Amino acid sequence: MTFDILVLGAGPAGASAAYTAARAGLSVALIDKAAFPREKLCGGGFTGRSYRYFEEIYGAPIPARLIETHHSASFYANGELLSVLEDIPPIHLTMRRGFDAEMCARALAAGAADYTGQRITRVDPGAVRIELANGERLTGKVLIGADGVNSQVAKALFGQSFDRDRIGFGLEVEAPAAADNPTAPLRIDFEAAQWGYGWLFPKSGSSTIGVGGVLSKNTDMKAEMADYLALLGHDPEMPVKGHFLPFGDFRKRPGRGPVLLAGDAAGLVDPITGEGIAYAMKSGQLAAQAAVAAIKAGRPDSALTRYTRALKPIHSALRQANMIRQIIFSGPLRRGFHAAFRRSGTIRHLYMRLMAGEIEYATVATATLKRLPGFLLRALRP
Repeated sequence: MTFDILVLGAGPAGASAAYTAARAGLSVALIDKAAFPREKLCGGGFTGRSYRYFEEIYGAPIPARLIETHHSASFYANGELLSVLEDIPPIHLTMRRGFDAEMCARALAAGAADYTGQRITRVDPGAVRIELANGERLTGKVLIGADGVNSQVAKALFGQSFDRDRIGFGLEVEAPAAADNPTAPLRIDFEAAQWGYGWLFPKSGSSTIGVGGVLSKNTDMKAEMADYLALLGHDPEMPVKGHFLPFGDFRKRPGRGPVLLAGDAAGLVDPITGEGIAYAMKSGQLAAQAAVAAIKAGRPDSALTRYTRALKPIHSALRQANMIRQIIFSGPLRRGFHAAFRRSGTIRHLYMRLMAGEIEYATVATATLKRLPGFLLRALRP
């Protein structure tokens, strides 16, 4: 079978890519080893940025049935309360099982050919071809690899899916929902893991609890997760699931010629919050738009150049976030940040507006640089 565009991965990045390309009138194959709905390990944070991108892609707000909204958050460091913030900008949560199934269904309804639930045996980027376990071969003019952090497409292009020295790792569990979950604040613990944090996201059906950080800086993440569960009053022996998190380590060249990488496969995850849904959706849309333009111009090999150009604002935001991350998580400065977060309403307000997706990292970077001397002074105080 021959298509204009092959999309490998039917999560938020792949589904938005397939939807965008199919709506533009191109033939699209949407391929995934999983059949939807399927379980997906993820905190489920759905920021204002995600909300905005969803509406830009689909022309309507996300259905209310797919999200839960909270208006308060609590922040801790080393088990000590830093602040409880009420009446904050809305922070949305979603369950990936339902959300991803919705996006996949929209792509298929737009006209993408359904190759979900199909195991992939080979990715051939040179021939722009994917081989399935049933023996079928799918060929395209452009291939979009939206197949997650362990991307087969990235591995076929570059020899490895990610740099193990820079990758993040997270452990997570869905614990029983507490009675007050509908009104309880989100909880963030800055010191639950090194160069990362712990989270408790209260949802109607469960409490999503996890820890995540840079893998190379956390020698025993399982012990950190057990400690965090115990801190929250849960069984530290509760079975947990783990996954790699490519936050902060994005690919400056996200593909090669007519082969593009989107979402986690391209490392497009917020290096401070760890949120990846927003950039997954947007990069999927941008990859599809670049592929459509390249194919219509008769130059599929120009897709990467077009896509890289479109990604510049996201890459710029990630670079700024990586700079700010040095202040929030690095040993010498994080103490000063925690002290400032406890005392400064301005810092807390900026952080919450960032989490809500109301402002971008350029605004936060400017404010952070102005306050850097104060962070240093607080860090040096006995």
